[in-house]
Amino acid sequence: MRRIFKNPVLQFFTAVTLAGTAISSSAADADAVNDRETQQQQTSENTMQQHPYVGMWVTDDGRVRHELLANGRYDEARGSRESAYQGRYDVTGSHIEYWDDTGFTADGDFVDGNTLHHGGMVLRRK
Repeated sequence: MRRIFKNPVLQFFTAVTLAGTAISSSAADADAVNDRETQQQQTSENTMQQHPYVGMWVTDDGRVRHELLANGRYDEARGSRESAYQGRYDVTGSHIEYWDDTGFTADGDFVDGNTLHHGGMVLRRK
């Protein structure tokens, strides 16, 4: 770096100013990335909240209960075991894919607005 100022005080203030500008710039970049990620997450959650399949789905005997949450997660209860399985899900058209937090995967199909076929079971909207 070429010396612009011979006075050490001016050199110091110039270095501090340049360093501050670089830090401010990278902080602003990080803020912009965080803002974009927050907006994408909110858009995704808003889309899920409006999704027609969000809510509780239950077998006729009440033994299996799937709660499809608005944030793209699900919570499945089996018998007296609450939260037996939890994970994320994605709906494309009338098809649903599940990814359990333990790595298990499953899928199903909504045959109408109130009936879900999943793993040999029939679940109905509650």
